[in-house]
Amino acid sequence: MNRLVLLNPGPVNLSERVRQALQKPDLCHREPEFMTLQASIRSRLLRVYGLDNADWAAVLLTGSGTAAVEAMVTSCVPRGGRLLVMINGVYGERIVTMAERSGISVAIAASDWLSPLNLVAAREQLERYPDVTHVAAVHHETTTGRLNAIDPLAALCREFKRPLLLDAVSSFGAETINFDRWPIAACAATANKCLHGVPGASFVIVNRQAFAEAGAPARSLYLDLAGYLAQQDAGGTPFTQSVQAFYALDEALGEFMDAGGVAARQQTYRQRIERIRTKLSALGVAGLLPQADSSCVLQAFQLPQELGYEALHDGLKSRGFVIYAGQGRLAAGMFRISMMGDIGESDLLRLEQVLSDVLKQIR
Repeated sequence: MNRLVLLNPGPVNLSERVRQALQKPDLCHREPEFMTLQASIRSRLLRVYGLDNADWAAVLLTGSGTAAVEAMVTSCVPRGGRLLVMINGVYGERIVTMAERSGISVAIAASDWLSPLNLVAAREQLERYPDVTHVAAVHHETTTGRLNAIDPLAALCREFKRPLLLDAVSSFGAETINFDRWPIAACAATANKCLHGVPGASFVIVNRQAFAEAGAPARSLYLDLAGYLAQQDAGGTPFTQSVQAFYALDEALGEFMDAGGVAARQQTYRQRIERIRTKLSALGVAGLLPQADSSCVLQAFQLPQELGYEALHDGLKSRGFVIYAGQGRLAAGMFRISMMGDIGESDLLRLEQVLSDVLKQIR
């Protein structure tokens, strides 16, 4: 029987190497063996983008990517500060909700979900609100599969001398993140997407100087990045971590480096998604966004008028593939396919055939 191939944006199909890491011995999070594991992961995470430990730190959390983003937002914006949030999808809107529920004042630069980041509105908000201390943006907005252009936003942040909080949950490890050129104060991500780990481990890469200058207010006990950073730098951890998820992340990072790092993973994803996009185009299914605006990690496609998502999803799942629905007001007219995880040539060949079979059968 064919295995179930996950084409959703995380969790992903695990390699056998990572799966075996889950079988490692039980471990107490207060013992030196765990501290060695934690230190290995933190070091390897910085190596993904060639960051220096003197300037940057990887702060490990037990929780989803959303937990990492919320920890970043609530721990980096100082009391009395205001957060400017760039919105062109569900995940930008989620950042606003996180900030508001934590009592952080918010300014918003919104654009249509099918449009790029609204830099005109961002400039207006920065001029209107001098108390804005940070700008938050989603790098890969998986609502539509758009890879947001951060270079022009980074230039605006530098002009106004405002640091950037980057949600890289769905891009870290596969898309270019210019830590040297973008004024990043913190970057949130997770294990179970482009890094091919398992759910339960997430992290925030923090710029040590920018983080210290912000004052690191403790709005949350569990999501207090300052507390995690201090204890992890000292070899400890404030709370019980997901040991098995950490084992898997450490192994996944080793596998990631052995395979060639970010450039290799980006190329692999791009080849996979372009292949499937070409197949869908031949079957009369168009991309939601132009290829040039889309991430290599995930892309969205327009549902033909005569085709319902449930029929497509169920037809594919019965043949071994799980796709992803649209969100919000776009849900009725689109579906999404991700190319992360342990997906081989035989899987791609089978997917191409199954897409043909299911689409022709439904129509």
